[in-house]
This record gives sequence, C-alpha cells and structure tokens, in this order.
Amino acid sequence: MAQNSLFTHRRAVLATMHQKEKAIAPILEAELGVQVVVPADFNTDAFGTFTREIKRPGNQIETARLKAEKALELTRETLAIASEGSFLPHPEMPFISSNREIVILVDKKHDIEIIGEEFSTETNYDHMVVENVEQAFKFAQKIGFPEHGLIVMFSEYPQDSTQIIKGIVTEEKLTEAVNFVLKNSPTGKAHLETDMRAMYNPTRMKNIAKATQDLVRKINSICPNCSTPGFQVSKRIPGLPCAICHMPTSLTVAVVYQCQKCGFSQQKAISNQGEYADPAYCMYCNP
Repeated sequence: MAQNSLFTHRRAVLATMHQKEKAIAPILEAELGVQVVVPADFNTDAFGTFTREIKRPGNQIETARLKAEKALELTRETLAIASEGSFLPHPEMPFISSNREIVILVDKKHDIEIIGEEFSTETNYDHMVVENVEQAFKFAQKIGFPEHGLIVMFSEYPQDSTQIIKGIVTEEKLTEAVNFVLKNSPTGKAHLETDMRAMYNPTRMKNIAKATQDLVRKINSICPNCSTPGFQVSKRIPGLPCAICHMPTSLTVAVVYQCQKCGFSQQKAISNQGEYADPAYCMYCNP
C-alpha cells in the first residue's frame, strides 16, 4: 500500500489554539492529501503554559500525545496532529538557547504514531528584568518586537495568571503594561519575556514547519516488510574508526531502522561521512 493512500481525503484534527495550522496545514495537505481541521474552543493551555502558571502533564512527547488523544475524543475522528515545543540551553553550548519542536501524528484507524522533530538554535527565547520603560524597549528591539510578541509580569512571579500580560505587539501596550507593573510591584521592577506561543512568534512557527516536514519524511519512509509508514531510526551504532589508529570512535558508523508495526529492522551504514573519523574525535589520538 502507498503511504499516501492511508491518509488521502481523511480529516486530520489539529490540536491547537495558537494558529499552528498556519505552519502545519499547508505541508500536510499538500504532501498527504488530508484535510486539516482545528476543533472549536480547544484549550491547549490546559496541557501547560510557557508562562508556568499551568504545568505540563508529562514530557514533551507525552504532552503532545495527550493533546492529540483529547482532540480525537472531542471530535470522534481517527486521525490527529499535535505539536509541542520546549526551550532550553543548548546541551553542548549552555550559553545559547535552543528550541525543540515535535509534531506527532496519531492514526487510530491504522494504529500508527509517527513523530517529526526539529532541534534548532534559531530562537528568540529570552527574558529580562527591567526598572524602566527605556530598558523594556531595548529588550523588545533585541527580540524582534513587534513581529515577535512580549509578555510582562511582576518580577516576583505572580500566582494570579490575570497579572501576566501576554500577547503584547504594540508600543502602546508595552508601555502601558510595563508602567502598570512598575507602579504596582513592591520591588519596582518588571519581568519581560518573549511570548513563545506560536501565533506571537514567527521564528518558532518556522521550526514547527520544519518539524512537520520531518514528520512527512518519516511518513514517506516505508517498511520493506509490511509497507507501513514510519520506518525510522531506532538506534545509532557508534564506532567509526579513527583515520590514524583505526580504533573505534564515538561517531556513528551505522543506524538501525525499525518498523513500529511489524518489528522488522534493518541496519544501514552512514554513507555521507566517509570511511574514517577525524582523529579529533578519537579518545586515543586526542585524549
């Protein structure tokens, strides 16, 4: 069976309230032939907020899966899409922020779950405590305001979510919000941070689109044994030999693809990195 035949002309429910359909729908509709629909009044904030007043119920993948499952429950459809983003210091360069986006496809009709992913340092994720409006505008300029939205709150984190002012995209609203917090804060300071919700953050929206493209690539990878989409890497095998001493390094020498449906697996050598590793990666030549 062709991968597209599983999805063509089906309704795919997208679990979002933050306009992610702008990034996701054009790609999936063009590549899979689905009709992407957004359920009315679907509250994804119940699954966690970037401003921390509502905690995420699980890790990134678990939370995206919960969103998809809830969308299926509400609409009684069989195909759902959901995405979830996280922002954290880069694992190898902690002074740089990074953005990991996942887009999950849950197909109850064929019992398939496939996850697309994008890990990027292209993000404006940032925050700052200010003491006046001038400092606030300097921070705003740095993060790409007003195309990218801002959030203003008290520097001593408020328990009341109504004191968190979100979605600020005009100079007037920024001035008003900062002055309000400065006037009413016991510290005389205001906490500013980038609004990371998709509709207020074009940079993040681009990463969501890239994760969607990765999802399509994985869907188009078909199991040689049972023709199920999502034949993808399940394991990486280290050991690419050093170019000088030929001892194994930590670099990947091969990957194992596995089908989630029938369990068939296949090992494939990495073809684009050469036969040997740079000695810089060798623990013997470069301890």
